[in-house]
Amino acid sequence: MTNYDLQQLKTLGITPEQVERQINNFRRGFPYLPIMAPATPALGITQFNSEEQNGLVQRFDKWGGSRLKFVPASGAATRMFKSLYEFLDTGKKNKDTEEFFAKLDHFAFYEKLKGDKKPEERTEKDWVENLLEKSGLNYGSLPKGLLLFHNYPEGPRTAFEEHLVEAALYAKDGKGIARLHFTVSPEHRRGFEDLLKTVQPIYEKRYNVHYEVSFSEQKKSTDTIAVDLQNEPFRNADGTLLFRPGGHGALLDNLAEVTEDIIFIKNIDNITPDKLRSDTVHWKKVLAGHLLQLRKQIAHYLQLLEKGAGEVELKEIARFLETAFCIGLPPVEGSDYARLLYAKLNRPIRVCGMVKNVGEPGGGPFIARNADGSTSLQIAESVQIAPNDPEAQQHFKAATHFNPVDLVCSFRDYKGGIYPLADFRDPDTGFISQKSKDGRDLKALELPGLWNGAMSDWNTAFVEVPLITFNPVKTVNDLLRKEHQG
Repeated sequence: MTNYDLQQLKTLGITPEQVERQINNFRRGFPYLPIMAPATPALGITQFNSEEQNGLVQRFDKWGGSRLKFVPASGAATRMFKSLYEFLDTGKKNKDTEEFFAKLDHFAFYEKLKGDKKPEERTEKDWVENLLEKSGLNYGSLPKGLLLFHNYPEGPRTAFEEHLVEAALYAKDGKGIARLHFTVSPEHRRGFEDLLKTVQPIYEKRYNVHYEVSFSEQKKSTDTIAVDLQNEPFRNADGTLLFRPGGHGALLDNLAEVTEDIIFIKNIDNITPDKLRSDTVHWKKVLAGHLLQLRKQIAHYLQLLEKGAGEVELKEIARFLETAFCIGLPPVEGSDYARLLYAKLNRPIRVCGMVKNVGEPGGGPFIARNADGSTSLQIAESVQIAPNDPEAQQHFKAATHFNPVDLVCSFRDYKGGIYPLADFRDPDTGFISQKSKDGRDLKALELPGLWNGAMSDWNTAFVEVPLITFNPVKTVNDLLRKEHQG
């Protein structure tokens, strides 16, 4: 590396050692996750009956600790409009664009899009240009959080506003404060802040709540170096090294700065209108109540181990780890056994909602083998499963559930300290993809995904939640689904 390179790294907050590790990752690739079986209701996914659900809701409602809703919201909405961009490029309509035009007045953004003009005064191309381009609504460049998602008699709401409403219903503490944290891109932070100023007093009055909303941006120190197809550092036209955002796994640094007792994590585009809100609120409380239950049991066992647990107690703790988290332990004897139990208990916790798989793309719940010979529950993407391993592929195809990104977390230890989250990630996970810049091919590296490798060494519990709690918006026409219509 040149002195100029080293100065560039210093400005970004990246060490030469980090860059070297990343280049080595490009050269050797990432190992596949050794999955042993899909997590199912038979083993690995807990199903609660109505009585159990109500008990967990009551446990959470009575709990007086601090809580916060953490929402990754920095992604641009460009991919939502892929079919509309193709229409602008070719002038040809497909099934998706036909539906878009046929039901244009069903969208929450329709009135704003229409403006003062009569509908018949616009061509189909006019409608799309006004929706996507800077001279109009600029939806092609805005993040999903700032798009109008749902219609109401009093006016449409953005996805950002729907998260404010949700937080008032399950993330409000005993003092009436609902705390939310949104990770946003630098160029759109002002848009979120301006929207918050406008709507905060409205929702505070409507839901009898006081909001404390904070924003952060993905840190430049989490960017990853790009390489050419020979795995040598890719340089820009001016000779500088090219760094790219490290994917949503980079948000682990943002999450680590949160200090509340319990953190709800949910993607910006997975929200429902008011008519379906009660199910979401109920199940968020179920997940949180289960986390509190697990956390209390862990604290009890850690204290037993610190005092010197007997053989019967050690067996009880091992059974708890296996039952609650599918943690099977390697054969260890004597004092090493107690130390291993303590290490497995003394970690951040996450309770993850899982929905029945209905064909949505994305990761799923599995039981995996760890490097130390133990087993654990993991969320894995398809690219983490060995494509040429028949057994692994059989396990992947046998999966019954899907990860909707519906997490409730705690990373305080029982003494009140905060776990250093970087210590519980798996650096040997990540994603390599091929991109291009200035007409030249390159390879890009994403850090371990936030709910994949970044939380690999957390204690993980999976709970089945109903499909109605999962309503993502991946394409603009998803807003036409009955779940998103008034």
